[in-house]
Amino acid sequence: MAGTAMTATFLAVIGGASLLAVTARRLRPSDRLPSLEGWALADRSLGPVWTWLLLGGTIFTAYTFTAVPGLAYGNGGAAFFAVPYTVIVCPIAFVLLSRLGEVARRHGYITAADFVRGRYGSPPLALVVALTGILATMPYLALQLLGIRAVLTAGGVYPRGATGDLVMVALFAGLAVATYRHGLRAPTVISALKAVAVFVSLTAVTWLVLERLGGPGPVFDGAAERLGAPALLLTPGQQPAYATLALGSALALLMYPHVLTAGFAADGPRTLRKVAVALPAWTGLLALFGFLGIAALAAGVRAPEGGAETAVPMLVDRLMPGPLAGLVFGAITVGALVPAAVMSIAAATSFVRNVYVEYVHPTATPKRQVRIAKAVSLTAKAGAVAFVFGLRDQDAVNLQLLGGVWILQIFPAVAVGLFTGRLHPRALLAGWGAGMLAGTFLVVREGFSTIGAGPFRIYAGLVALLLNLTVALAGTAVLERLGVPRGADLTDLPSRLTVRRRPETGANTP
Repeated sequence: MAGTAMTATFLAVIGGASLLAVTARRLRPSDRLPSLEGWALADRSLGPVWTWLLLGGTIFTAYTFTAVPGLAYGNGGAAFFAVPYTVIVCPIAFVLLSRLGEVARRHGYITAADFVRGRYGSPPLALVVALTGILATMPYLALQLLGIRAVLTAGGVYPRGATGDLVMVALFAGLAVATYRHGLRAPTVISALKAVAVFVSLTAVTWLVLERLGGPGPVFDGAAERLGAPALLLTPGQQPAYATLALGSALALLMYPHVLTAGFAADGPRTLRKVAVALPAWTGLLALFGFLGIAALAAGVRAPEGGAETAVPMLVDRLMPGPLAGLVFGAITVGALVPAAVMSIAAATSFVRNVYVEYVHPTATPKRQVRIAKAVSLTAKAGAVAFVFGLRDQDAVNLQLLGGVWILQIFPAVAVGLFTGRLHPRALLAGWGAGMLAGTFLVVREGFSTIGAGPFRIYAGLVALLLNLTVALAGTAVLERLGVPRGADLTDLPSRLTVRRRPETGANTP
């Protein structure tokens, strides 16, 4: 009976997501001719509430909600780096995302590579920014499917064998159709259901866990007994790795195409600043998920070897009544559909704008651009499904680890370029190449661990970024001395950081 109730609730949540996707066209439908901006960015019409729902639903993916508690279950306190990391993102988004969104809106940019093309007048630099974004996004998209499969298998909702694979394909097929027809509006309306389902189910699960296990004290005491007390706290040797991983992850997150796509859909920079202030509410959810990983340890949950991400679903299945467990599994599944849809849209848009139009068909009409983007979006989803079925789960995880290091290497061109245009595009290309090679080498050498070896362990992506910036700065100095010209800047942004003087106080402000 409990299994039937759980399945019924799970199907009700998925059915609700499907019904919402059908109504996506009602979200401020555009009266304009078909355009890539309308399909990929919902005509930049999303207000604060919709933008908060979409951006939060895009950043906090289903895999995040399973990987963080899984890491807490297996490694203890080190897993909570995700909490300061997502807190650091908020002030960065307040400044960087709002400024980039304003420039994109003013000039009609749809991707980060569009901004780089306009800022530096360099098609090659824009191309590597676009391709890096696509390369980093594809394994991230596949991980959403892996998150669904792992969670539902642990909860007994996912049938084994070909039947389960068909269920996965059916879930993604519905998402693909909705995204194909309505573009970004489909995940936007589904994000409302994701927020309600995740907030409600997680609050209820946390309350029940605390009640049944006797409160926070017994939970942490029981976890410490099973894991080892030092593992719940950071040792001095872990602190540099913890801090640099949090900082590097925060800088990388806002460079992902799907996050920028969700941000560019806002109706203005004021909306983005409001959303950045409100994003910590999602971070609170992530902290609770991490706590549930600790609770799974205290409850004596035994996850399969190499499957720590299933610890919380197993805890939910053990302690929760059927309807509530079904709500949790449904929320996590819907939680994967939102970022997966936005990721496929972002990858397709980057390909069309910065590869297809730039190098293949410069005179493509807006209608044709939309048609190609829809086809590429479907291809990206099909590729993610094939990736999940054809390769080991660890392969997707390894590629995602590399993707985080890779996407960080476009930070100088995009983020630094918002505030100064002094860096030479050729030097930025050289810095990008150095960072990509160094980051890949460090991650592969450490066995696909992004934390370096030795007494001073730091995030490999941050090391690669520092090398990237060093090469870009040195290269700019050399190229300026040689008098090598740079491309035209079309963004109307200042070429360097300036200092303004406040007349009333005489104070200097940047």
